[in-house]
Amino acid sequence: MSATTDTATSELTALSARPKRADARRNYDKLVTAAREAFAEEGSGATLEEISKRAGVGIGTLYRHFPKREDLLEATYLGGVEEICAAAAKYEELPPWEALTGWLGEFVSFAATKRALAEEMFTYLDRDAPVFKGCGGAIWTAGEPLLKRAQAAGEVRTDVDISDVTKMISGIAGLRRTEPEQIERLVAIALDGLRPS
Repeated sequence: MSATTDTATSELTALSARPKRADARRNYDKLVTAAREAFAEEGSGATLEEISKRAGVGIGTLYRHFPKREDLLEATYLGGVEEICAAAAKYEELPPWEALTGWLGEFVSFAATKRALAEEMFTYLDRDAPVFKGCGGAIWTAGEPLLKRAQAAGEVRTDVDISDVTKMISGIAGLRRTEPEQIERLVAIALDGLRPS
């Protein structure tokens, strides 16, 4: 893992309070994974009972880790951000354009889930809440070096920053009632727009 990825991950650690015991950590991780899947498929309609069933744990275990629905939403959101930040390290050795587009390809599925979670989180947090600022900073820290490297290689126009690129991809990924194949095609078209003219 690179120093950049380590920095992005450490920015999130302060926001995340995971259990220390191995068995509790396993249950926590199962619940967060199940929640991510449920929220991606059903949006805010996903119930806590369904999530505990998907995770293979009882509802009491869910409530021990996440006393309120909001706690589970935030943990799921943070978990997704941690994963997309860590994913940047997988692409650092590839040629610049491949590295950037590989990471952004993973960012597409993250962005679709993130949007569903954020929409519900906005009902009790404002957009300037520490969880959103911290996550935005971590994504910037993870993705910006990939973008800068592609720009330095002359493969990406220099008048964009990582915020422009992630907002563009998030907007496409969040299109409702759009087939995954069309999302993929639209992302490819948008990425072509990053090339210097």
